[in-house]
Amino acid sequence: MAQVPIADGIFTWPSDQPQLIGSRCTLCQIVTFPAQVSCPRCPSTAMEEHLLARRGRLWAWTTQDFPPPSPPYAGPTGDAFVPFGVGYVELGGEVRVEARLTEADPSALTQGMEMELVLVPFRDRDGDEVMTFAFRPVG
Repeated sequence: MAQVPIADGIFTWPSDQPQLIGSRCTLCQIVTFPAQVSCPRCPSTAMEEHLLARRGRLWAWTTQDFPPPSPPYAGPTGDAFVPFGVGYVELGGEVRVEARLTEADPSALTQGMEMELVLVPFRDRDGDEVMTFAFRPVG
């Protein structure tokens, strides 16, 4: 089974040290994720690709205890559903990214704890394992 990214342009692929691909406005320097073609802060369309830091700090989190709506969710439901963590991770003091967390137990998470970007299986599609990004606690 081959691994494929969930979408092009979201993270570096393939990579042993993946990074999220954002953008930076060359006029006001705001960093965005995902990458955008125009600046959300100023009228500029001078956006350049910007690779985000792989590590950051957990800013806020919760646990998804029930299956999301389908579509787009295509995973297990009912007793087969496994809760997962969702949170905001601040990367390099530049941007906060909403992402899946590898840790689903809220008591194991603390505000400001160091997190690291990892790629995790999302689902199978046509015999391929579709990979997405998540953050895991460091250490």
